[in-house]
Amino acid sequence: MGTKPCCEKNGLRRGPWTLEEDHKLMTFILNNGIQCWLIVPKLAGLMRCGKSCRLRWINYLRPDLKRGGFTEAEEDMIIQLHARLGNRWSKIAAQFPGRLDNEIKNHWNTRIKKKMKFMGLDPRTHHPVEQHLNLDPTIKRESVESTSSNNTFNNHTIKEEKRGMLNDNIPTIEDIGLMMMSHNNQVESLSHSFEEFEFPQNWTDNPGFQWDVFNDPGLGFN
Repeated sequence: MGTKPCCEKNGLRRGPWTLEEDHKLMTFILNNGIQCWLIVPKLAGLMRCGKSCRLRWINYLRPDLKRGGFTEAEEDMIIQLHARLGNRWSKIAAQFPGRLDNEIKNHWNTRIKKKMKFMGLDPRTHHPVEQHLNLDPTIKRESVESTSSNNTFNNHTIKEEKRGMLNDNIPTIEDIGLMMMSHNNQVESLSHSFEEFEFPQNWTDNPGFQWDVFNDPGLGFN
């Protein structure tokens, strides 16, 4: 088991600070300075742990704490520092007296990132988005995979359309029946025509006779 938080020792108080506690802590530090945070609560007459006193002083009570929104110049400086230092917020905050690292981080995530994206810049690399796509192999691979996926989908769609066209061209049983009836009617019609046709006399007299259709005087081709 780990050690218990110091605020749970000896009945120390936890939760929100009161105005009376803030006044005691400010008065003690302004008059005596900061020697050791472990003994500050006892000397200041507070039922708080040293860590709680330190965070209260740094984040809320110290006189040089700067409050309010960030200026355009501060935002530009944050962007420049972030391009060099990345997400090392404590080092970035060291360049802004009176500003907290958590405060700068929150402002970056809620405002500056959106501002950079609106300007066409990638917040991670500070490069234009199109250039970043060419430089970042991960994003390029994702783009290729997306294109490949779209091509696969399109090819599948084309195959389905072709399959549908082939299915449309496949005759049904009813179509085959109609085609057979039409064929039978044509054969029957040709049979009647040959029955009514009178063959030349020389065909019947000479079985080995070969008929020349173009030289037959009866057909009138000469």
